[in-house]
Amino acid sequence: MSERDQSPAPGGHSVDEPVPALDGRRYDVVVIGGGAAGLSGALTLGRARRSVLVADAGQQRNAPASHVHTYLTRDGTPPGDLLAAGRAEVTRYGGHIAAATVTALSRRPSGDFAVTLEPAPPAPGGATGATVLAARLLVATGLVDELPGVDGLAGRFGRDVLHCPYCHGWEVRDQTIGVLATGPLSVHQALLWRQWSPDVTFFRHTAEELGPDEAEQLAARDVTVVDGLVTSLEVTGDRLSGVRLDDGRVIPVHALAVATRLTARADLLAPLGLTSADRLMGPHVIGTHIPADPTGATAVPGVFVAGNVTDPMEQVIGAAWSGVRAAAALNADLINEETRAAVAARREAAPVA
Repeated sequence: MSERDQSPAPGGHSVDEPVPALDGRRYDVVVIGGGAAGLSGALTLGRARRSVLVADAGQQRNAPASHVHTYLTRDGTPPGDLLAAGRAEVTRYGGHIAAATVTALSRRPSGDFAVTLEPAPPAPGGATGATVLAARLLVATGLVDELPGVDGLAGRFGRDVLHCPYCHGWEVRDQTIGVLATGPLSVHQALLWRQWSPDVTFFRHTAEELGPDEAEQLAARDVTVVDGLVTSLEVTGDRLSGVRLDDGRVIPVHALAVATRLTARADLLAPLGLTSADRLMGPHVIGTHIPADPTGATAVPGVFVAGNVTDPMEQVIGAAWSGVRAAAALNADLINEETRAAVAARREAAPVA
C-alpha cells in the first residue's frame, strides 16, 4: 500500500465540539466514554470510514493515577497524555469528540438511537444540550471503584492507596505495604502484594476470622496479621505514613492496598433494556458488569460494550484492545445491514420479466 493510501482523510475536527451545535446530527456510531476503550473503538471506526461521535464526560477511572503502567511502549505515560494523544488520532480520521454527558438514551421507530447530551461539566448559564442520532452505540463508560468507609481513603486512592499490584506494585516495591481486608479474597490479595515487598501487614478490619490454612499461608510468607478496625489514615507531608485502628494504635505503612467493589457505570442503559449483572471471581461477587459476547455485542441489537463496563478486571491496554474488537464487530454488523438494504433496493429496481 502506498504512503498516500495510508494517509487519513484531510480536515480533522476540533477535540471539543460545542454540544449545542451537534443537535440533530446523525452518526453511524456514538461512542459513550472517552477512555482507552472508547477512543480505541472510535479510532478503529474512523479508519473504517464511519462517522463517529465520542461523548466524553471526563470520568476516566485512572484519572487519580500519576502514570499508566504495563501498556507496552507507553509504560509510565501520564493518563492525561495518553488520552490527549488518543483524541488527536481519532480526530485525524474525521471523528468528532465532545465534552458531554449522555443523560438519556432511547430508540426511535426507525431503529436509530436517540442520544441526549449535556455539556460536561455543565456550562455557565445552563447552556443547552443536544440530541443526536446513531445507527449503533459503543458503550465504554467504565466503572466506579467503591471504597471501604475509612476516613481519608478516597482522597489518596490512586496515589498511595492502591488496588492493583500490576499497576502500582513496582512503584512501592520494598516499602511497608498494608492490605485492608474486607472480604474472602483479601488473603489472596495479601499474598499477591507480598511479591513486591517483604514487609506486608494484613489488617483484618471487617473480614472474617482467618481459617487455619489462611493463617498458615500468611505466616509462611512472613505477613503480619493485625486485628481491629481501621478507622482512618495517617498522612505526613502529603505521604501516607500509617493507619489508625479503633483502639488508638497507629501502624506504620507507606502504601495501603484495598479491594474495591467494581460497579459498572450502566444506569443509562436501562431504558434500552440492558441492566448490569453480578461479576464473579470464582464464587465471589466482586462487582457488576454489562454481559456481552466475546465481540462486545450485548443482548440489545445495535448496542456494543467495551472496557471496564463489561470486564471490570481489564487493565488499560486490554480495555484499548476490547474497543478495537467491539468496533470491528460493530462495523461488520453495519455492513451486513447495509448489504441487506442494497440487495432489497436492487431487487425492487429490477425490471419485471
